[in-house]
Amino acid sequence: MHDIGFLLSSQALGCQLAAMPSDAYLIRLIHHCTRKPFPGERLWPAAQLLLEPTIRFLRARNREGFDIFFRPYALGHNAGYILVDLDDAQPAVLTAMRDNGHEPCVVIETSPGHLQAWVWVSRRPLPPNVATPVSRHLSRLYQADQASADWRHVGRLAGFTNQKPQRRLPNGLSPWVKLQHASARLASNSRSLLEAAGHGSTQRSTPFRVSPEAPIYQRMAPPSDAPVDPALEPHEAAGEIHSPSGQPSVPTLSCRSRRLLATHARSRQPRH
Repeated sequence: MHDIGFLLSSQALGCQLAAMPSDAYLIRLIHHCTRKPFPGERLWPAAQLLLEPTIRFLRARNREGFDIFFRPYALGHNAGYILVDLDDAQPAVLTAMRDNGHEPCVVIETSPGHLQAWVWVSRRPLPPNVATPVSRHLSRLYQADQASADWRHVGRLAGFTNQKPQRRLPNGLSPWVKLQHASARLASNSRSLLEAAGHGSTQRSTPFRVSPEAPIYQRMAPPSDAPVDPALEPHEAAGEIHSPSGQPSVPTLSCRSRRLLATHARSRQPRH
């Protein structure tokens, strides 16, 4: 018998990671009652995240009441993705983002009427003093949650459930965190966003206005001239890491991924 829940989680997770390519991802598990994180730190490449033992580990913690959060990881920098937390999504907000050249690479429905959008603004890691102004500008422009506007804020991972009690459905069940849109493309106006942040100025964009006639969710086709990520092929070099069950596995890892993970591990060691 097929495990439908596992298949849904696996497919949603795979699509989200494919639209947000990165050498590594920081995974954070927060319990909805205690707000305490699950013990241990998880910094995994996409190959590790997509393994069956990893997905089953995350699904088990999710059933225990932990919400699953993540962000692409680049040591002390932003990996090039900006989270816009549209906690109370207004009609036509996604259309406004597209019209301004801030089209998201990923749109997540965290619960009915609540969205999170990831905007890919750079293929290179961004220092915090550039990424944070970009995040704050997009948050103000689209009336998003200002508390989430910083260079390293985590967002929800698709394919799991939202454990917040106030987000429960009328039948008492926790809503699925759904993937509404995924496309591995840079925002067409990303250069202007970065230039504005670098000069400490505010980019000129059309402020978001509510249009009650427009639907809340629209599956956006990216513009034909939007920059496309040239290579989303699997990495070829292999390195050994361990699955959540403690058993070794051999996913495909790039040399850059291994260096990133090794550097992170050294930075976590206590200094004598």
